[in-house]
Amino acid sequence: MTLLISVFAAVISTVLWYRNAPENDMVLAPLCWMYWGASIMWFADAIYEYIKLGAAYFKPEPAELLNDTYLGLSVVALGLVIWIVILLIKDPRGTVRKTLFKK
Repeated sequence: MTLLISVFAAVISTVLWYRNAPENDMVLAPLCWMYWGASIMWFADAIYEYIKLGAAYFKPEPAELLNDTYLGLSVVALGLVIWIVILLIKDPRGTVRKTLFKK
């Protein structure tokens, strides 16, 4: 479930990045890299678990499935928090700068 959630997040962020690539207003490239990195990590984990468990890998317990779902959503949420911090620091539209130094 973690792999599936992170791949969906990676694909969605990549599509959004591609649509906004010329302007680069939202600084979406770091978000894409984080989600694709997480997807590769979960894919390597899935391969390792499949080698270890065999066919039992495809029949997880409901509690394990729920735990993996929470972990996947946590990874997506953490990626979004990191992206928001990057966005606030880079401030491509100057909104934060205008708000802080408003006279």
